[in-house]
Amino acid sequence: MSESKKVLIVDDDPDFVEGIKAILDTEYDTEVTYNPKDGWDALKRGGHDLLCLDIMMGRGAEGVMMARKIRKDPVLREMPVLIITSLREQIAFLFPGQAVHPGFVPVDELVEKPVDPDLLLQKAAAMIALAVEGLSLDGQRDRLIKGLPGVGQNGCL
Repeated sequence: MSESKKVLIVDDDPDFVEGIKAILDTEYDTEVTYNPKDGWDALKRGGHDLLCLDIMMGRGAEGVMMARKIRKDPVLREMPVLIITSLREQIAFLFPGQAVHPGFVPVDELVEKPVDPDLLLQKAAAMIALAVEGLSLDGQRDRLIKGLPGVGQNGCL
């Protein structure tokens, strides 16, 4: 029997966390923290195969700051990061009236709340499989961004 994969959820909305944890618990060993500080501490303890992260927590865009901190950490930089957020509302808050570069948050995938349970499980499985195979998530991210409609070869809109 293979070892269960471990997912960390970092989100400050207890109601949303309860629902997403119930979905992920069907396939994974799921841990929850309700703020980026506790989330960072959990990541540093190690053993997680995927991070599900909200963008807006506490004093603002703390999820963005956490994602950037992860990409700078020599141990955690290959951690797959799935943003689960109310993207349309939050982009309007973070970047009012501005065009947004598709790589504004250094993550591997992004899904919008409310998330479809099947889509969440598909994304989680795919991201964990890529990480297990040792494929560079940075390279995958660059290819995904450059493949978006309207994005040039330099990764800009």
